[in-house]
Amino acid sequence: IFCGEHLLCPRLRTSDQDGAAGTVEELARIIQRIRRRGSKTKIIVRGDSGFCRDELMAWCEGNAVDFVLGLAKNSRLKKAIVDQMAAAKLQYEETQLPARVFRDFRYRTLNSWSSERRVIGKAEHLAKGENPRFVVTSLGATELDARALYEDLYCARGEMENRIKEQQLALFADRTSPHEMRSNQRRLYFSSFAYVLIQTLRRVGLNGTSMAKAQCATIRLKLFKIGAQIRISVRRIWIAFSDSYPQAD
Repeated sequence: IFCGEHLLCPRLRTSDQDGAAGTVEELARIIQRIRRRGSKTKIIVRGDSGFCRDELMAWCEGNAVDFVLGLAKNSRLKKAIVDQMAAAKLQYEETQLPARVFRDFRYRTLNSWSSERRVIGKAEHLAKGENPRFVVTSLGATELDARALYEDLYCARGEMENRIKEQQLALFADRTSPHEMRSNQRRLYFSSFAYVLIQTLRRVGLNGTSMAKAQCATIRLKLFKIGAQIRISVRRIWIAFSDSYPQAD
């Protein structure tokens, strides 16, 4: 699965001025390189509603690439799941637990889409009230039903975004202020290299310890940034750590 939010491809996050063409061009370049390595690889493009453009979906449909994308809510979509929302509300009132009901239907925008596509509507009722969500996909119902497609495939974006936020906040991947794209790309490479190294340390070096599942920020604070006293003599360099440090082991 190629995720549109991937940090190594900042050009995928084009602005409105750039339009969807730049996104499609960059996506085509990436997928072409993937297929050079594995021509039979099944590729699914997954992204939030910012990537839900007809140009991108049409390109995927014409190049044997599947997609599952968030779809922004509107009055027509909400109307399509009125019955499901009522059922979810009834379930919530009976159990006092979050309730979800799905609807699988065909949908086309009034002007912007070139064809009708499969849409999954999630009718959810929470303690705070209604929470409808929609995704559009090229995957057929025989491959994934509505619940599995939304909860297992699309919602997996959440965990991926946690890893991206970890890289952004702890390893400074959000420092992309230069005007040149090449400079920003280089900064992201450095940040990504650092993440791979820390992930390897976490998986191998910290396995079995209290920090085996620690985030990058915790590893930096509690392992990399430990205070120590350094003394240098003619023959030795002494590094003295505090014996009262909580993570001494």
